[in-house]
Amino acid sequence: MKKNLKVQYHHLSNLTYSDVWDFQKSLQRSLIQSKRKNAGKDAFNQLINPPGHFILCEHNPVYTLGKSGSIDHLLESDASLKAKNIEFFKINRGGDITFHGPGQITGYLILDLDNYYHDVHKYVRDIEAAIILFLNEYGIQGKRVNDFTGVWVESGEDQRKLCAIGVHMSRWVSLHGFALNIHTDLEYFKGIIPCGIDEKEKDVSSLSKELMKPVSIKEVIPTLLSSFEKVFGFEIIKAL
Repeated sequence: MKKNLKVQYHHLSNLTYSDVWDFQKSLQRSLIQSKRKNAGKDAFNQLINPPGHFILCEHNPVYTLGKSGSIDHLLESDASLKAKNIEFFKINRGGDITFHGPGQITGYLILDLDNYYHDVHKYVRDIEAAIILFLNEYGIQGKRVNDFTGVWVESGEDQRKLCAIGVHMSRWVSLHGFALNIHTDLEYFKGIIPCGIDEKEKDVSSLSKELMKPVSIKEVIPTLLSSFEKVFGFEIIKAL
């Protein structure tokens, strides 16, 4: 099979969380249907072996709980969520509870891993590697922390999470992805136990906070896309 390492880029805005989730799932279903239809055929063109997808968006405030998470890690009541205009969804990604909202880049990768490798652990590590490479471009040393998925920064014993990661696979086609804090209002994280991690030396942070200066979403997107191209080896193209 000829590999197709082209990825269509979608920048979404002014959509509800449900709309973006439905869009992700529709793209994943399309890739899966293509695989089923063309199983056993030589894929020498993009019609048979279509490109993957990379969605970047900035959600309205929402808490999402992964399939392995605990509802006890949501600290807000239904009334409080309504008063603060925060949505809540249980979803099928891995991981626990996290926040998406303004000032944060949420990235969704819908890739056919038949074109890459059959290794979910490596896939998550590669997402981490792309975020670490991105942070390096801003002079920040991102790190992995043993037993805790995501990308962190450290100062002495203190560890602060800048990027959360949670994925889902179906027939080796990925869904969901990462949440990277750029200039996120970190007060929202007080309404949850982020990623189910309740340790005093572990907290959340943002790129702006670490740099101690304002950073916009728009200015960082080209660097972020380039970092993923370098790590995964795909070519980002405009969505049709």
